[in-house]
Amino acid sequence: MAAQDKSIYEIFEIVSNNGQKTVDLVRGVISFSYYENVLSPMITAQAVISNTGFTIEDEDGEMASIYNGLPLNGGEVVNIKIPSTGLGPDMEFTKKNGNEFYVSSITNVLIDAERETFVLNLVSREAITNETQRVGNKFSSSQKISDSVKDIVKKFLLSDKNVDVDDTQNPYGFYGNLKKPFYLLTWLASKSVPAEVGGKSATAGYFFFETKEGYHFRSVDSLVSGEPFDIEYTYTPGIIDNQDPQKDYKILDYTTIRNQKMIENLQKGSYCTYRMYFNPVDSTFTSPQQGTFRVSDYAEKMENLGRDFKIHLPPVDKGGQSLGNVPSRFMTGTLDFGITEKKDANSRKKNADPMEYHSQAMMRYNTIFTQVLNITIPLNTSLAAGSIIKLNFAKVTIEKTKVKDVEQSGLYMIKELVHFYDIKGSFSKLKLIRDTTGKKDK
Repeated sequence: MAAQDKSIYEIFEIVSNNGQKTVDLVRGVISFSYYENVLSPMITAQAVISNTGFTIEDEDGEMASIYNGLPLNGGEVVNIKIPSTGLGPDMEFTKKNGNEFYVSSITNVLIDAERETFVLNLVSREAITNETQRVGNKFSSSQKISDSVKDIVKKFLLSDKNVDVDDTQNPYGFYGNLKKPFYLLTWLASKSVPAEVGGKSATAGYFFFETKEGYHFRSVDSLVSGEPFDIEYTYTPGIIDNQDPQKDYKILDYTTIRNQKMIENLQKGSYCTYRMYFNPVDSTFTSPQQGTFRVSDYAEKMENLGRDFKIHLPPVDKGGQSLGNVPSRFMTGTLDFGITEKKDANSRKKNADPMEYHSQAMMRYNTIFTQVLNITIPLNTSLAAGSIIKLNFAKVTIEKTKVKDVEQSGLYMIKELVHFYDIKGSFSKLKLIRDTTGKKDK
């Protein structure tokens, strides 16, 4: 679907809470926005509805507006299907497919004598279930985190959606402590170390998020090493030529939100940290030799979107010692032993070693957000949060013949996206991130 194509809705209906009333909203949809984000455990959407009154019969048998006649109270089912007329598959969220939306709130309500306008804020069903479920189970210290994630999604979110999980190498025992499922799933993401990526070891750090394909518990390195969308998007300033066969792969506009964040990374200890943990079994502390964590020691393990991960930081003193070798954050904590297990060999076995994942995960989460871009492209429903795409930017020169900017061009991860539909056209708006500059052949 080109950006200029008008949005067409095949299904857009809302069902009352008691299931007895259904209203067709197809003709009343002014705009529809669909959202995904690697930092969000649920998909969301927003629809702007404008409708003349006398649409539905109220409890007194009189014709009334949707807002008062349905009535809209929140929690109503919304079924949506938007056919594809270009790039990507249909967008379908229906009860039949088990991925329908629910009304979480109704905002900006304007009602006069002849017309009503309001905004429906929509969430996936599991977002509602998450607020009514508490995880009270104990998870064994012999069970891998990836297996615990599958259990929580199925048994507590009560979801039949696809669950895409990268296998973890580290087991971890814990109590649910009556926490909500989403809380535990995102908490476990920061403690997870992938078994391997591309046949080699990888760094700690996962994302838990939902897309239209289901749930994902994916390591950052695994997402970064994924196959990019097969066609490169190009930024060529000026009017889009509707006769251009590549018009659907043009970047309509872009903004660089951030490039580098050295002070913030130093505050968070992304480059170098000193770690000290207390052992409650023998009342000792970890050795000083284990204490210093340097990101440069893990550079070869990390998958990168740009060129090889190399940090060129300014010296911290006159002796020329780099900031990458001087701890900018001190991290302390208590080692976790299997004290909740039966009194056997496992009762004194280390449950999880923060030396293995804590600093690694912090480093990985911060470096992946080194560069942040916003771009707008013609609608492409094949793209999803966590996908990798290739961008091509021209170098800024006074020459008429433009050459590729090899520093800014290259691979980016979709951190979040909006598929936006209205009566004028349809677009995909993407927030992109990457860890290193430069173009990488892939």
